[in-house]
Amino acid sequence: MPIEFKRSWSDADLAMYRDTAARFVEDEVLPNEEPSRARGHVGHEIWRRAGALGLLCADIPEQYGGAGGDARHEFVLYEEMFKRSLSGMNVSVHSIVAHYLLNHGTEEQKRRYLPRMASGELVGAIAMTEPGAGSDLQAIRTKAEPHGGRYVINGAKTFISNGFLAGLVLVVCKTDPNERARGISILIVETKSTPGYRVGRLLDKVGMKAQDTSELFFDAVSVPAENLLGGEPGKGFFQLMSDLPYERLAIAVIGMAAMEGAYQATLDHVRDRRAFGKTLFELQNTRFKLAEIATQIQVGRAFVDRCIEQLVAGELDTATASMAKLWVSEAQGRVIDDCVQLFGGYGYMNEYLVGRMYGDARIQRIYGGASEIMKEVIARAL
Repeated sequence: MPIEFKRSWSDADLAMYRDTAARFVEDEVLPNEEPSRARGHVGHEIWRRAGALGLLCADIPEQYGGAGGDARHEFVLYEEMFKRSLSGMNVSVHSIVAHYLLNHGTEEQKRRYLPRMASGELVGAIAMTEPGAGSDLQAIRTKAEPHGGRYVINGAKTFISNGFLAGLVLVVCKTDPNERARGISILIVETKSTPGYRVGRLLDKVGMKAQDTSELFFDAVSVPAENLLGGEPGKGFFQLMSDLPYERLAIAVIGMAAMEGAYQATLDHVRDRRAFGKTLFELQNTRFKLAEIATQIQVGRAFVDRCIEQLVAGELDTATASMAKLWVSEAQGRVIDDCVQLFGGYGYMNEYLVGRMYGDARIQRIYGGASEIMKEVIARAL
């Protein structure tokens, strides 16, 4: 029997949900992939269509406009997109923003923003990284100063996923420049018609060409004090840290889906492609290499599935999520590199799935915490 990569966390309800997600991806996202890659973003309409189908904020409670599911429903959509190398809609970042609001926001903040995120009216982004501060989040320089019942934000951010299309940005900033972690807060900025808010260039990336990644600038951007996430200053760093397991597991889920998609495309290719009077699959080196790839995927699938079950049960810790992110992102690079090799020259072409996946894979070891940071997090838990 052919090898199958089954999910221990799936059930009949999730299978039906996957059918809906797959149809949306095939009918709506895939046909618009080339125009999206050319302009560097997918546009707002596709987000609204996803919202109308209940595919956004799938694990947010119904009372706040979500679908009332759990993380598994979110991950189904990620898998259906990334196994096809469709990275233009960064639904995972959108969902992470929604979770910051759900887990840390005031009741008024939840009711004001979450339904609009679930509908696709607002695309969510989180502005953390700065030109001079990457992994060292405590070194950020963007400031928010209180002034007459408001906060005035000044600073610049870079590498912001969903930055071009974002209608709602969570801005990580210093409300007390004399403190490090305890001086960090998160402010909610609605971007439409906001004076002083400016989107810079769409950044030209190695991969993920259809995903809008931008610079953001805040020049005396004034927001009401009630836009402080959770309503209390100095809590931003701890709010960010508490949601890391969800974020890092999402990256691992994406990596596993990409590996599975690359494996299947490569398997189809080598069974059809001929060299030296045989199909490539008939050559021992090809079969052995595919055996190694399938084994890595099965091993990763078992670990990631266990992590998903732990997340749903509220038991996933930061160190274990970091292990998943580290192992999967590193394995993804190896596996897709091997797939490109089996494709030969075609694998280096952007018109082929594995070529796009090759470019997309590299960032997995950097964003959400670089591999080196993952090792440090794990080491501290030893």
